[in-house]
Amino acid sequence: MKKPFAITLDPGSSLANHTGSWRTNRPEYVDRLPPCNNACPAGEDIQGWLFHAESGDYESAWRALVANNPMPAVMGRVCYHPCEGSCNRAQLDSAVGINSVERFLGDEAIKRGWAFDDPAPYSGKRVLVVGAGPSGLSAAYHLARLGHAVTIREAGPMAGGMMRFGIPSYRLPRDVLDAEVRRILDLGVELELNARVDDILEAMSDGPFDAAFLAVGAHIAKRAYIPANEAAKILDAVQVLRGMEGEEKPLLGRRVVVYGGGNTAIDVARTAKRLGAEEAMIVYRRTREKMPAHDFEVQEALEEGVLIKWLSTIKQAGEQSITIEKMALDEKGVPQPTGEFETLEADSVVLALGQDVDLSLLSRVPDLEVTDGVVKVGANMMTSHPGVFAGGDMVPAERTVTVAIGHGKKAARHIDAWLRGGAYQPGGKHEVAEFGKLNTWYYSDASKTVRPVLDMQKRITSFDEVVMALDEGTALFEARRCLSCGNCFECDNCYGVCPDNAVIKLGPGKRFRFNYDYCKGCGVCAAECPCGAIRMVPEEI
Repeated sequence: MKKPFAITLDPGSSLANHTGSWRTNRPEYVDRLPPCNNACPAGEDIQGWLFHAESGDYESAWRALVANNPMPAVMGRVCYHPCEGSCNRAQLDSAVGINSVERFLGDEAIKRGWAFDDPAPYSGKRVLVVGAGPSGLSAAYHLARLGHAVTIREAGPMAGGMMRFGIPSYRLPRDVLDAEVRRILDLGVELELNARVDDILEAMSDGPFDAAFLAVGAHIAKRAYIPANEAAKILDAVQVLRGMEGEEKPLLGRRVVVYGGGNTAIDVARTAKRLGAEEAMIVYRRTREKMPAHDFEVQEALEEGVLIKWLSTIKQAGEQSITIEKMALDEKGVPQPTGEFETLEADSVVLALGQDVDLSLLSRVPDLEVTDGVVKVGANMMTSHPGVFAGGDMVPAERTVTVAIGHGKKAARHIDAWLRGGAYQPGGKHEVAEFGKLNTWYYSDASKTVRPVLDMQKRITSFDEVVMALDEGTALFEARRCLSCGNCFECDNCYGVCPDNAVIKLGPGKRFRFNYDYCKGCGVCAAECPCGAIRMVPEEI
């Protein structure tokens, strides 16, 4: 049966072009912001690189990924993947395993020896980066690609910052970290180790450097007053984790108590088990629901035999024991002391109560704004002193590797513009593609692939990597679960369902357009678009 209107009319008829005048609404193609992209602190175009990955073009996917994040093999292991927490597919079956695919691409790049694209021509400008942690390495990478000469000065003996000295090797193997650092240095970035910067203005003048990016990590452990006799062995978490990078590992004893509730506390307790502790216990003053550590890490620790004393606080430490006081929640949910005490055996106590940043290198910078141990920066990441930018742990923000890498990229773009006498203007964002705008009828259930984990006996007796990688087949499957939220992927649905032949194909990669002379505004195309890339708008009069 022939379709009505345009197809049944002679193209030369005077009625053939009148269909559009009968509409009250018309369709238009739109690009919406995928929620995964919107949630990524590093600003990755996740949907963009997943598009290449699902076609099996892994190198193109990796290159699209490293346009924003130079360390995908690291991030595929240590990022807490807020992108997956925002993924629309979670409302259909389960979130796309974005982090798993990112790790696969990062590992594939290391295995195949892929190198970054050549940087832009030399700009004649020199930038000093202080700190070789995630934020400093990210800034150096982006600045080098933009054509600037970059020198990183790192106070420690190795690059990596808290990725090396704060994340255990069972989560981040050091050969993976070293490979991704090396690739950044291969762009021509100069790295100076054991090169502490005590005065940033002097360092910039002596360089000479045209700008500086400060990315000093939070390596100073916070302390708490705990009455203790002289024989009590009280350590800090940073000291313990840093000691794991040396030849002589920390001596913690058979019974180890960790005081704190963050991810660092979890890492120390799991490390203690691997060092041979018969008992590793975390003492935390709140409940599990209030624990700042990520739930999946808490679960992994419990699986490995780590004990947790909830609603408890340490009151005193002795040579081989500690005294804890039990807490109780008041009517507002705030822990309050109960006066009930318990004595626990402990050979050592490790304090994991957070870290501070050493800001002494800024002591001679005039009119610098510092609040609560961090430096105030503007929207362009620059401090109150012209040419001095800061990011990562040094500025007010969540302290994660992903956030730090995002800071490095953002700062690099603003530094580049500032060095060239301009100001960087980020592009505007599209509206977020919500689940309700998708047509999920076209997608069959395909639950997320779970990454394999190391055998439990090996987990607690070695520092081998716990969470394993997806193989190529499962990584490809996972990439293909992406719904392409809010952006046309040329599925041809609109072309196929239009009753008026009003959808015009423009060729591979060019998408479609509407012929409004034929469109009568029925809205079938918008209703049947799987990814919500068509919307109906009031007809213009």
